[in-house]
Amino acid sequence: MQPALTIEPPQTVVFETLDALGGQVRETGDTVDALDFSRVNPATGPVAVDGARPGDALAVEIHAVELPHQGAIIAGPGMGVLGDLIERPVARILPIEDGDVRFGDLRIPVSPMVGVIGVAPEEGSHPTGTAHRHGGNMDAREIGPRATVYLPVFRPGALLALGDVHAVMGDGEVCVSACEVSAVVTTHVRVLESRAPRWPVVETDDAIILLVSLPTIEEALREATHEAVRALERVLSLPFEDAYLLASLTVDIGVSQLVDPNKTAKAVLPKRLVGPFEAWPAS
Repeated sequence: MQPALTIEPPQTVVFETLDALGGQVRETGDTVDALDFSRVNPATGPVAVDGARPGDALAVEIHAVELPHQGAIIAGPGMGVLGDLIERPVARILPIEDGDVRFGDLRIPVSPMVGVIGVAPEEGSHPTGTAHRHGGNMDAREIGPRATVYLPVFRPGALLALGDVHAVMGDGEVCVSACEVSAVVTTHVRVLESRAPRWPVVETDDAIILLVSLPTIEEALREATHEAVRALERVLSLPFEDAYLLASLTVDIGVSQLVDPNKTAKAVLPKRLVGPFEAWPAS
């Protein structure tokens, strides 16, 4: 909660991040049973943004994510969606070369993303592994180069931090980890006065993604759906019933991650329908 840096926005900020395993998995023998969990899921920061006040939105544009030459993935008993079915800890070192992640003989195209990004919560503090209205460990694979993340500001200076970069991840992050990497993330940070969204918002070239993190995935899916309907009501000046029907025709409801203390659901709205977030009426 103590700033590592203070900036005057708008400004470019480069974050050097450590992988979510705290740099502890470097070879196949470094399994989860040997991890120091106090070093897991580190975030770089926080960055105090001069002039950011409660009720504002912090806009964080992801300009670039520079990846290393290898990453790691782990699992173990009790971890992830099928943790009851895995009998021993496992780890794999995943080479990254020529734009691909190597998994044995398989090649998976890289799709860099920032798993943890957030600001100081409204009250107290949260571990970096917990996601909620302030952001946190949302593990949304849409948070990559060319995306902009809009976070509600709860405290003066916002206190932005990020980390847990993945070279590639499937929706759900079902085994509890992805291709975990250290990285260099180049961002551009701005403040939008009095534009705080209710939940974190991600804007890509063609979509607006609303991210909701709550204790169960059922709660998160319901609230993400409700948030999408609210957005259609507000942006298109529709009554609730019409917005509800339109959501069923145009909005995709999905899962970002199933493995953190709060689960993260997403509602994906086509930008051709709702336009850019910064043109929306204030919520």
